[in-house]
Amino acid sequence: MSTSWVQLHDSQPPRPTGAQRVRDIDPDQQITVTVTVRGRDLEGLDATVRQLDRTPLAERRHLTRAELAERHGADPNDLERVASFYREQGLEVVEESVARRSVVVRGSARAVAAAFQVGFGTYGLEGDTYRGLDGPYSIPADLADIITGVFGLEDRPQAETRHILSPQTTAHTLPPAEVGQIYAFPAAGSGATTPCVGILELGGGYTTSDINTFFQQAGLPAPTVVAVPVDGAINSPSGGAGADVEVTLDIEVVGAVAPGVRIAVYFAPNTDQGFYDALTTAIHDTTNQPSVISISWGGPESSWTPQAMTQMEQALQDAAAVGITVTVASGDSGSSDGVGDGLAHVDFPASAPHALGCGGTRLTATGATREREVVWNEGGGATGGGVSVQFPLPSYQSSARVPVSANPGGKAGRGVPDVAGNADPATGYAIYVGGQTQGVGGTSAVAPLWAGLTALLNEHLGKPAGFVNPQLYALLGTSSFHQITSGNNGAYSAGPGWNACCGLGSPEGQNLVTSLSPPSAGRARAS
Repeated sequence: MSTSWVQLHDSQPPRPTGAQRVRDIDPDQQITVTVTVRGRDLEGLDATVRQLDRTPLAERRHLTRAELAERHGADPNDLERVASFYREQGLEVVEESVARRSVVVRGSARAVAAAFQVGFGTYGLEGDTYRGLDGPYSIPADLADIITGVFGLEDRPQAETRHILSPQTTAHTLPPAEVGQIYAFPAAGSGATTPCVGILELGGGYTTSDINTFFQQAGLPAPTVVAVPVDGAINSPSGGAGADVEVTLDIEVVGAVAPGVRIAVYFAPNTDQGFYDALTTAIHDTTNQPSVISISWGGPESSWTPQAMTQMEQALQDAAAVGITVTVASGDSGSSDGVGDGLAHVDFPASAPHALGCGGTRLTATGATREREVVWNEGGGATGGGVSVQFPLPSYQSSARVPVSANPGGKAGRGVPDVAGNADPATGYAIYVGGQTQGVGGTSAVAPLWAGLTALLNEHLGKPAGFVNPQLYALLGTSSFHQITSGNNGAYSAGPGWNACCGLGSPEGQNLVTSLSPPSAGRARAS
């Protein structure tokens, strides 16, 4: 019986500028693909999350991971229909997951090409090569109402780190714990249960010796750090260069500002599939159970397919339902986000409505006293921020006076970032990586900074806060934030209130936690 095929809506991967097809691929090359499927009662899930948005943090009752899977995971019959089809196409079914709403299949490039009605080629880009698609792919028409996304057909790098090394001659970087003191972060709580912060990494690694040396020199307890492999990627340090800086920065910032936390580092390949699988693995991790996830990788919305962004945002909504806060760096290339078309762009996944987008400032301080703070726009980069073209204005930003896009046509959309913190590499963070102290900046440091603050909030609440954006926007203009009113990131300028450079502003940590934690909130550590 012949199969009728249709193209999956909004699924054609954008081809990077300058990419050229250089040769065919090996038809026997093994390719693993993640196929996502519809969930059950997603309208009910949306209603649950909206109700949580309106509930004070201390009174929230989030779904458990098991409840999320049972009520809103994939229908097992849908999974089996998808799995059966791809088995018939000669592919191996590696995994079927109700919770993650996905079927993972594997086979030779020849078999995968036939199963998805697509051609593959090896493409060259900036001296490297990747497996790319020669055209659009298709899915069977009778599964079109079930399949929602396909990840892994291409293996081009999907994201970049959001850190910048400090210039050695001008760096006046600060120990991360001192940045926390300047922002008046509260002391860590106490109790028998230690909170876990998940960190997503798409390359690099850390060494235990670097981590232990950093915390020993800082006079702080070293966190318990575990590496979680995703899609075959592992903790793979390479001497303290490249992505090692990102990984180590994230761990050391979180552990320094929230002493005693547990940290789970999810290592995945730098592809759309790796990014998606790392996120869903962390959200549904019943072993480590992170209540906060920090992401310091991203790319302009124009580098993603709309279907990939939609599925990532669905995963972030799942995170909100089970009480996970997800902090995401907003980018280090100003309002262009590094795209050379003369238009304004925002970074994804910072632009996802259920992410807490983290922008950057230039912080000047004497000791633990904050003296001046402006938009970060020097030292080789600038904070990302602007207006999304993918996502509409969320309800929690309805009173924030988010401007329309600076692009021709001036469309409204989700404003980025939500919050900010120290990011200028010349005033950034002193970390220990590759056996030496290194100054680092970028919004990569702000995501783990806010992740650490959220872990402290969870401790003082005695439970996970979950999605906090609505509650944070309710504090606009209060003593919980330092508003950043000077500077610009290119197309957008700072000013009173929310702005598309630094959002609500940088934190006044103790005030923020006090505002969000009623006096009766528990003081035991949250799991």
